[in-house]
Amino acid sequence: MYSRSIFSELEKQLAEPEVTVITGMRRTGKTTALKYLLGKVSHENKLYLDLERLEYRHIFTRNSFREMQADLEFLGYDFSMPGVIAMDEVQLIPEVVSFIKYYHDNFPVKFLVSGSSSYYLKNRITESLAGRKQVFEIYPLDFLEFLHFKEIDAAPLMPQRFHAFRPLVFSSYQQYYEEYLRFGGFPQVVLTDSPEKKEQALKDILNSYLELDIKILSDYSVIDDLFKLATLLAGRIGSKLDYQKIGVLTGLNRHKVKDYIQLFRATYFLHLIEPYVQNPDRSIAVQPKIFLSDNGLVNQFAQVSSGALFENSIANQLLRLGKVNYFQKKTGQEIDFILDDKKAIEVKETPSQADLKTLQSRAAGLGLEETMLVGRFPPGIEFHEFVWGGCIF
Repeated sequence: MYSRSIFSELEKQLAEPEVTVITGMRRTGKTTALKYLLGKVSHENKLYLDLERLEYRHIFTRNSFREMQADLEFLGYDFSMPGVIAMDEVQLIPEVVSFIKYYHDNFPVKFLVSGSSSYYLKNRITESLAGRKQVFEIYPLDFLEFLHFKEIDAAPLMPQRFHAFRPLVFSSYQQYYEEYLRFGGFPQVVLTDSPEKKEQALKDILNSYLELDIKILSDYSVIDDLFKLATLLAGRIGSKLDYQKIGVLTGLNRHKVKDYIQLFRATYFLHLIEPYVQNPDRSIAVQPKIFLSDNGLVNQFAQVSSGALFENSIANQLLRLGKVNYFQKKTGQEIDFILDDKKAIEVKETPSQADLKTLQSRAAGLGLEETMLVGRFPPGIEFHEFVWGGCIF
């Protein structure tokens, strides 16, 4: 089993009484996380339930908690002793939340639960388990995790975080970062060997997302509309979100577009990065920008420029690190990203000294002293005052 960076946080939570809730997009490693945690439980009073299995789902449709308890005891769990019950795909059974609440409050049970639907988990569980749960979100692999899954030594790269470009670092890791940019960070895709098999794995993930997660939260009849909208959005990564224009292009009304985009956002398919606004000003763009959660997904929907793919990856890399905004005046002057209201970041495939000076000037105009120019390839001239994309983690 390959370790994820979030596992250490999850393991600390194992000793706490709160319900541990693990959520994220399908195929990002939630089941692996549950099984990792169960493996860290030293005693044998533990139980794993995959709620995609009908016989386990049926347990939580019984007439009473006592009948549910009897079924779990039949499976080997002892409610008279402290123990751990792990439930995978809890979004499939709404009734299970009431069961968890009752047994958390009245028995020495530690619950570990996972599910792919952020909308369901964050709303249903937040309402029902107020004060009783801790939520963790799992995303596709970051670049360091990607290297670990590829069994590439990332130790030399770690001290290079946010450091100025070094040719040796670039030449050592470039081929892996280019693969990461093309195929993304879903564990199943990373562990697949050939490009053809990676493409097929991405198609399977996409179909699984639409068929299982989206259909749970939407009307079956709107899947075609959602696919059409997802295709359009993938082709517009890094662009500002104009609901009216997207509605015209898809034939959907503005309100439906807004609802569908919120559904995509709630199920981790995309991120919206809001504008950086110090003071209300009509000269500042106010629409959020669209970024998909994984480059592999982008490539399943649309053919976009290599620059757009690079920016999409950097957006996801930065979102793991803190609050991310962008800045743009209606005149067109912009800063690609602002991290934690402190650092102005510009993304260029082939950065230059002129790009750095422009960034510094625009950042100074906002009172931001920290800047970072991010590049994918070194320029032909000797210019190293930028951070290579593979060092953003």
